[in-house]
Amino acid sequence: MLFVCYPKCSTCMKAKKWLDEKGIEYLMRDIKTENPNAAELKEWWERSGLPLKKFFNTSGNLYKSMKLKDRLPQMTEEEQIHLLAQDGMLVKRPVLVTDTAVLTGFREKEWEELLG
Repeated sequence: MLFVCYPKCSTCMKAKKWLDEKGIEYLMRDIKTENPNAAELKEWWERSGLPLKKFFNTSGNLYKSMKLKDRLPQMTEEEQIHLLAQDGMLVKRPVLVTDTAVLTGFREKEWEELLG
């Protein structure tokens, strides 16, 4: 299982603590230093069943400064994926990638349902 996070993010810290307390093994990847590429993001998005917008960190400073709330609706899915691949700070985190699912953000109930 892959746990993609930003170590300084409080939500990511909560998710990591939750995984550790449950004794769940994972490979951790820092989204700031090793951002997912377009191919990974596309695969994760397709596997997740989520709208692509759910992969954007809509509360982040970069999202706001780039005025993406107004720009995303005019962009193709391909353009959005390439934008996400340019900077990890645009990606909603943490991202949890398992053999069967992909989750964005940390909602304990969702993670509990997936991982028990």
